[in-house]
Amino acid sequence: MTDAAAKPPVLRVRLAAPRGFCAGVDRAIQVVEATLERFGAPVYVRHEIVHNRHVVSRLRDLGAVFVETLEECPDDRPVVFSAHGSPRSVTEGARARGMTYLDATCPLVSKVHVEAARHHAAGRQVLLIGHAGHPEVIGTMGQLPDGAVVLIETLEQAQSFVPDGSGGVAYVTQTTLSVDDTAEIVEALKARFPDMTAPHRDDICYATTNRQEAVKSIAGGCDVLLVIGSANSSNSVRLVEVGLKAGAPKAFLIDDADDLDLAWLEGAGTVGVTAGASAPEDLVQGVIAKLRSAYAVTVEEIGAARETVSFKLPRALLA
Repeated sequence: MTDAAAKPPVLRVRLAAPRGFCAGVDRAIQVVEATLERFGAPVYVRHEIVHNRHVVSRLRDLGAVFVETLEECPDDRPVVFSAHGSPRSVTEGARARGMTYLDATCPLVSKVHVEAARHHAAGRQVLLIGHAGHPEVIGTMGQLPDGAVVLIETLEQAQSFVPDGSGGVAYVTQTTLSVDDTAEIVEALKARFPDMTAPHRDDICYATTNRQEAVKSIAGGCDVLLVIGSANSSNSVRLVEVGLKAGAPKAFLIDDADDLDLAWLEGAGTVGVTAGASAPEDLVQGVIAKLRSAYAVTVEEIGAARETVSFKLPRALLA
């Protein structure tokens, strides 16, 4: 075999920036770590702290016990509430039982909670644009009495929604939605309800927006787009959708390098790589390492947004 024949094929990797952990995810993980350090194991966590199985597995190895309901937690051990936010009934339940609890809700999700409560107090009917069943949606709807929040998932629902006529309409949104799809729903609502009250600042968080813009900047020049993130991660799933709409011929959501089927890349010259806001950077580097095992890889990082946001830990962990 000649040297030329032995050379691996060339593969250009367009690496999106920013990608991976956002400030809310980073804070939530630190809350669990700091609670374990202060109180020792086990520490209970209501719902996955963030939607990434690698993060959850690592914290479980450190002594975190993940549960879905407060009833699964003993009274005498700390419990952490996940980054997605929880209904008021959960906090009230923990307080009634005298439990030690730490709230790792992302401050940008808490902002949505405050907005929804303010609109309700002002007598407005609250619309929540989001996905049914997502923990963030359950938490936001759970800030108000049953029936006080109307969930809008689709453009069709926005066009058919009938207000109760009580005192105007206001909307809030899940923080991890597609920016473009949400804008379409909002425009449909505005066309029907010109006086509808909007958030002072967009509820879709900076990290979701930045990662979607970064994917748009690489998708059109890629033969295949790889999005690293778990299947239950809303923002990661949105990156796949955004990439396909932005021109990527194929896009795959993978948890890690083990999920990557190199057969997907047959005939590809350029591959885009990004990661959802709950996926750690070592998973990105693992995927690139696997690509290097079969290709002569060149990596170009593409993006403009710089993220400097950080959030403080709860006061109980700073004392």
